[in-house]
Amino acid sequence: MARLAESLKSPQPVLGHRIAGQMIHDPKLRTAPVFNPAQGAIVRRVSLASKEIVATAVTAAARAYPDWRNTPPNKRAEIFVTYRRLLALRADAFAAAISEEHGKLLADAAGEFQRGLEIVDYACGIAELLKGDYSKNAGAGIDTWSEFQALGVVAGITPFNFPAMVPMWMYPIAIACGNTFVLKPSEKDPSASLMLAELFDEAALPAGVFNVVNGDSEAATALLEDPRVAAVSFVGSTPLAEQVYRSGTHAGKRIQALGGAKNHAVIMPDADIELVVSGIMGAAFGSCGERCMAISVAVCVGKETAERVASGLTKSIHSMRLGSGGQPGCDMGPLISRQHLDKVLDYVAAGVTAGATLLVDGREKRGDNPSGYFLGACLFDHVTPDMRIYQEEIFGPVLCVVRVESLQDAMHLVDAHAYGNGTCIYTRDGEAARYFSDHVQVGMVGINVPLPVPVANHSFGGWKRSLFGDLGVYGPDGVRFYTRRKTITQRWPRPKSSALPQFAFPSSK
Repeated sequence: MARLAESLKSPQPVLGHRIAGQMIHDPKLRTAPVFNPAQGAIVRRVSLASKEIVATAVTAAARAYPDWRNTPPNKRAEIFVTYRRLLALRADAFAAAISEEHGKLLADAAGEFQRGLEIVDYACGIAELLKGDYSKNAGAGIDTWSEFQALGVVAGITPFNFPAMVPMWMYPIAIACGNTFVLKPSEKDPSASLMLAELFDEAALPAGVFNVVNGDSEAATALLEDPRVAAVSFVGSTPLAEQVYRSGTHAGKRIQALGGAKNHAVIMPDADIELVVSGIMGAAFGSCGERCMAISVAVCVGKETAERVASGLTKSIHSMRLGSGGQPGCDMGPLISRQHLDKVLDYVAAGVTAGATLLVDGREKRGDNPSGYFLGACLFDHVTPDMRIYQEEIFGPVLCVVRVESLQDAMHLVDAHAYGNGTCIYTRDGEAARYFSDHVQVGMVGINVPLPVPVANHSFGGWKRSLFGDLGVYGPDGVRFYTRRKTITQRWPRPKSSALPQFAFPSSK
């Protein structure tokens, strides 16, 4: 990682690809700028992989697969134990790289990295996780067992908003299960993925087991079309997730494709409003709202609840400070790009045009650098379900307050929405919380917890148009996704024994 760190210090270096343990850069390839969004300035460029480069990475992974598949799970786990230690030692460097290219606060970047480390911890127990079942004398002299076998070469296509954590949702479990991996990270913040790959060299992971190809849609399409890639994990917008799912499954691949979200927080009249405001502030505006688990709709049950929540949020938002990720005392950094800033600004304007009440106009608040892609937190009240700002994922610091009369009205809104990623309820009423969590049509539910992101030994995944595929990422779903169950039935007949043919379907008796 020291070599990569040194290259990042040079003026506008061009980042290449890491294939079979080597940095690969073809000067003939297209490149794209990598910005520091807090400054609005290019800090480096990244090479965009061609189909040929992607094929080279898949070839390296395919060559490494037979030996890696046959490596004992305990040996694989030993490598991950070393890898986890090396990652922890470089945590500050990862946070700095994430903050520079994404724009999120250093503390937020460090938190992202820590959650990724937890998945590596989970992968260290792979020998236990891969244990199958065994039945002796399932039939007369017949034993049977099941085992979980790796798929082969698998790939991950990951978004800009969590440049370390989302890749770590995928490759640690995939590799620990015996697969080899090709990662295509976002071209907007590619450094973290290359750093993750370089540390595997120090952990003695065999060359070709983990490869990184930087690129755009051309590289992603090449991975989806390569017949040697057995499975693809994807995180991104819903239109792209659906496209990846359809094209990948049509090609016979196993696909998990996580899409967008519009997460509702339901606030009951008995809720602790101070707790509500504190929780929603972080859940809505942390990482500038660029999270698939961000709370973007506060559904308030009753007029008094809505007034208290809106007043508390307004007061808290006015005290927020925008600035660069490493600047002390800041609460929120910039958006990822000028294009995305313009998109979010369009949504704010659309909300005003539709008749929603803009209680706090973040367009009036800028960060510490006029060239940066800053937008202050925006708060709308009296939002209705027919408005674009309610229906669509904004992926920015925009929070909508919706007013309803009852818990059933609130749940109807949540259930009727196209997305079903995450939701939460604030209440002191255990019966209401139990009813909500049992009946709401959403994949991840929090009770007085605004960001119900599952821990590593559970699995992350939404419902409806937030997830295409049957299995979520990491945890038990991750192990199931990256392996196939095989069941073996055996009998060892006595020497020189003979038996007449049996034409009836055999029983176990």
